[in-house]
Amino acid sequence: MSEEQEGQDMKIAVIGGTGLIGSRLVRILNARGHEAVPHSRSTGVDLLTGRGLPEALAGADVVVNLTKPQRFDDASPAFFRTTMNHLLTEAAAAGVGHAVILSIVGADLVPSLVYYQAKVLQEDLLKAGPVPYSIVRSTQFFEFIDTVLSWTSDEHTVRLPATLMQPMAADDVARAVADISVGVPLRGTRDIAGPEVFALDELGRITLAARGDRRTVVTDDGAGMYAAAPGRALVAKDGAVIAETTYREWLAR
Repeated sequence: MSEEQEGQDMKIAVIGGTGLIGSRLVRILNARGHEAVPHSRSTGVDLLTGRGLPEALAGADVVVNLTKPQRFDDASPAFFRTTMNHLLTEAAAAGVGHAVILSIVGADLVPSLVYYQAKVLQEDLLKAGPVPYSIVRSTQFFEFIDTVLSWTSDEHTVRLPATLMQPMAADDVARAVADISVGVPLRGTRDIAGPEVFALDELGRITLAARGDRRTVVTDDGAGMYAAAPGRALVAKDGAVIAETTYREWLAR
């Protein structure tokens, strides 16, 4: 984890602060005594246009950017280029001392997926920008597994590749991002991941069993987006921060 800046209550602007990770992050940071303010289009801040951004960053010590496009398609690179340029310009002007983004473990290892290409672009823009930074790369979230299953399913079967992944709970993601956000900028990248590695088809079977869903999981190495990920591309490398919550523990909640 990052070395926390002791004795300093920080003002942290969380862009995308009303979403799955952002809402949890704001709650964690405020519980620790910091002033974390959620921002999104619903609160009047739009990174695509820059609307409301100077006001959101005024007086902020840290900005955390959790925004993402509505669709993971060919428009993703333009989305991240535009939003990061707006964010970095305004953060530098406001004197923000630390910019944090949440990216994806293995983003640079799956070049056939345009969304992963776009996340690498976002990382590169941050690295080249004027604000001290930290990049947090997370594995897939437990909360998205049902959605992944729905992409390649019908009333009888769910088709999934045997792609290896190391998913983690959104609560654990938010805690890790909180730790890094209040620390000294990494000027680098930190991987975070769950405690277990699964093949996605196995994960599908575990999920359906827990849900009482009688559909059959068929292993299909061409099925869905994650079929494009080779080998251990989506598994965290040595040095990653490993969360404690297991998938079965999360399912049982």
